[in-house]
Amino acid sequence: MNLPNALTLSRIFIVPLLVVVLLTPVSESWLGVPRYLLGIGIFVAAALTDYFDGKLARSWKQVSKLGKLLDPIADKLLISAALISLVENHLAPAWAVVIIVGREFAVTGLRSIAATEGVIISASKMGKFKMVAQVVTVGLLILSISPGSSPHLSNFGASFPAIKFWTVPELATAWSHLTGPEATTWNDWQVLLYTAGRAMLWVVVISAMISMWGYFRAFFTDVVRRDKSTAKATTSTAASLQ
Repeated sequence: MNLPNALTLSRIFIVPLLVVVLLTPVSESWLGVPRYLLGIGIFVAAALTDYFDGKLARSWKQVSKLGKLLDPIADKLLISAALISLVENHLAPAWAVVIIVGREFAVTGLRSIAATEGVIISASKMGKFKMVAQVVTVGLLILSISPGSSPHLSNFGASFPAIKFWTVPELATAWSHLTGPEATTWNDWQVLLYTAGRAMLWVVVISAMISMWGYFRAFFTDVVRRDKSTAKATTSTAASLQ
């Protein structure tokens, strides 16, 4: 156990705390702090451990098999828990979260199978971009959680199509307050943050699909073709010995 691995483990243990803060009134009831403030603080702290554990492990030459195993698990637990909590808060559509979380399981399984074959499929640039976009998206949507018990957008809880978040009446009001003479309230900013977060969610979904295609292509290129080549070589060797 070293400091980088301890940071990774701390990210795993932070996940239940984040879920409790985002889904219950414990923050307001016990600490007197709005849940979006405590939630964003916990999420940013967890995201920073993701940055520093890898950086420290490489700079201190403490890269280990345990760290390689735990780091992607911790990342996926954090993002999945945050997104599912946002679905419960009616801030993210379930279909988008299913695509993102399903992609994570599919790519993780694929890379694990490749690793058993001795092939390492490195993280792609699109995959890294998707991870950054996920952190930004989750942060924006956490900040838009209503400080009260009732939602501050009229389409919360409704079955909304993929594009409905652009047409909520509160968006026009918030934008008019931002650009007009009237004072902009925190509720207005939350509506604008929600809109930006939902737009970024589209970026995450699209980049998740593109990066998944890249990983599958790398898998079939490196693993399947190698297995075919090995099988042909074995057949040729057996034929020459007969």
